[in-house]
Amino acid sequence: MILQENLQQTFYQASAATIDYPALQEDLACEVCIIGGGFAGLATAMGLLERGVSNIVLLEAEAIAHGASGRNGGFVFGGFSLDNASLIKQVGLEPARKLYQLTLDAVALIRQRITQHQMECDVNDNGVLLANWFDDAKKLQQQRDFMLREFEVDWTPWSREQTRAVLHTERYFGALHEQNAFHFHPLKYAQALARVLSSGAVRIHERSRVRAIDAASAEKIVRTANGSVKARHVVACCGGYIEKLYPQLGRSVLPIATYVMTTEKLGDKLASAMQTGAAVYDTRFAFDYYRPLAGSRLLWGGRISIRDRQPAEVADLLYGDMLKVYPQLAGTKVEYAWSGLMSYAQHKMPQIGWLAKPWRRLSLTSILYLMDLITTACHLPLAVWA
Repeated sequence: MILQENLQQTFYQASAATIDYPALQEDLACEVCIIGGGFAGLATAMGLLERGVSNIVLLEAEAIAHGASGRNGGFVFGGFSLDNASLIKQVGLEPARKLYQLTLDAVALIRQRITQHQMECDVNDNGVLLANWFDDAKKLQQQRDFMLREFEVDWTPWSREQTRAVLHTERYFGALHEQNAFHFHPLKYAQALARVLSSGAVRIHERSRVRAIDAASAEKIVRTANGSVKARHVVACCGGYIEKLYPQLGRSVLPIATYVMTTEKLGDKLASAMQTGAAVYDTRFAFDYYRPLAGSRLLWGGRISIRDRQPAEVADLLYGDMLKVYPQLAGTKVEYAWSGLMSYAQHKMPQIGWLAKPWRRLSLTSILYLMDLITTACHLPLAVWA
């Protein structure tokens, strides 16, 4: 492995045009103040804007999609962190079906917004492959049968031979193809959402970390270092970076680090490893996930840890993981490597609740559709209200 010197930024940052939004330097008043400029905050604002509510201020401590929203693998498909069998056990079959369908609706909603607003975010529509790491065809067939029986979702089965015809490795023993899924450049998508919001009169302020929230009265006051926002409603969408802003919520989540790298442009060498545009992950608990990028790069992610590692460490770990699957890529240069924090609750579902009332944990839907769903229900956003 040869490490490049530009490991201080992510591939996404290096390949997306930057649009800066000013820090908050004044006192404002609005209907809704959203804290957090990741997918949750942006989706909340989009849902409101699409319903005619534009008196919104969005505050981001760093830059748009600074956290997991702008660092993830770029997979867009249905489901939750909680596996579907466990979801049925917890809430029952019919509620589980409705919840899962909402995540499929989320995929459709993202597609719709990309098309409607002509967002350039490197969409790859070749689906997602779940590759079987274990030499046990029954396990994969059981999973396909389960999804078809319980959720009426049919993932296309690939035999060992079909899989190895496009994924040139002996590590996989078949696959399931989720054709409705896709993958994209998550930071470009987040920035495109921000552009739509900004053009729709939503005020966005980056580098505006919230220091305190006064929620004692009907009108809440959100304070930053150099300004404040008075709002009827406050929505906190902070994920693994919530820190001490809401201690009650912060204690209920565990920030988990995951790691991602991208290779140099591989040219024809990429075809020696994979000859499909699909994104891939495997059937292990701590699985690899990877996808081809425009320009013949390979993005590779994996591992979960409570440690946020330095880029060189990330590159070393993931390079080794990549060669376990594709030894023919030995000698490939790693151009970018990074880590980021995901927000995991013990129940592996989204955290939703009213902080002005007794805390409730409501399992509802994936983070991108969650905000839009409740905006539809009550014409005002949620996630976490103050």
